[in-house]
Amino acid sequence: MGRSRKGRDISGWLVVDKPAGLTSTAVVNKVRWALQAKKAGHAGTLDPEATGVLAVALGEATKTVPYITDALKAYRFTVRLGQATNTDDAEGEVIAQSDTRPSDTQIKAALSHFIGDIMQVPPKFSAVKIDGQRAYKLARDGEDVEIAARPLWVDELVLTDRPDPDHVELEMVCGKGGYVRSIARDLGEALGCHGHVRELRRIWSGPFDAEDGLTVDQIEEMAHTPALDDHLRPTADGLADLPELRATAEGAARLRNGNPGMVMAADVEYGTECWASLDGVPVAVGRYKAGELHPARVFNL
Repeated sequence: MGRSRKGRDISGWLVVDKPAGLTSTAVVNKVRWALQAKKAGHAGTLDPEATGVLAVALGEATKTVPYITDALKAYRFTVRLGQATNTDDAEGEVIAQSDTRPSDTQIKAALSHFIGDIMQVPPKFSAVKIDGQRAYKLARDGEDVEIAARPLWVDELVLTDRPDPDHVELEMVCGKGGYVRSIARDLGEALGCHGHVRELRRIWSGPFDAEDGLTVDQIEEMAHTPALDDHLRPTADGLADLPELRATAEGAARLRNGNPGMVMAADVEYGTECWASLDGVPVAVGRYKAGELHPARVFNL
């Protein structure tokens, strides 16, 4: 029999304003330690040198992670023009340079080609798997990896500042799987001058804002105290993009056993993915069909 993981059965979301220099996994481990939580995970990896919102799910909230991962996210970042690096950010080695510096007008015109449904090739130094291995590991071993282009929805990409000829500041809102480093690389190529990410900050992710996040120092200061629990956000916050249906008491009981359960009549179409609640607490996520929710995930709250 496997050994059970020790810790508290605590559920909810803790929003962290991740500092540069820490991996997303390290932040999750810090949160799990500070809350003495049995189970934790995050919704969307940030590069170690990136900062900003990292939403950490605890307990039953981990079942809602896919919905935050799929949600729109916003990034503020600085592109260094005139240089390409092997990692597409400032941590890598410069592999190409150019004296060309585009005008603001040229940059704005180029940005228009990166909005909407686009195809994007992830950086060679990324966590994408190739034949079962992470691309960054293969790249570090000196292998010339080829990564297939992937679809990405870019809702918005705008120029916000041009502090000097070598740097441009941008903001982007995009869907799941977007690599800001690839945007910087491809923008530089489109402008004929090369480019890489100098600084990167995720300013919001789904319903979570960086300005509402705790710093790692604050988490350490409040570790193992009720004060940190007070910063937990409800599990239901991870379901903000799905319609909510109110379950009957009998329906909730059936849903908790994994069976279709009755929900109050709602203006949602047959087959729509929804979540059912009882007294505001999530009971299950599933598909609405003829007055019932057919559960795919059930919550133990």
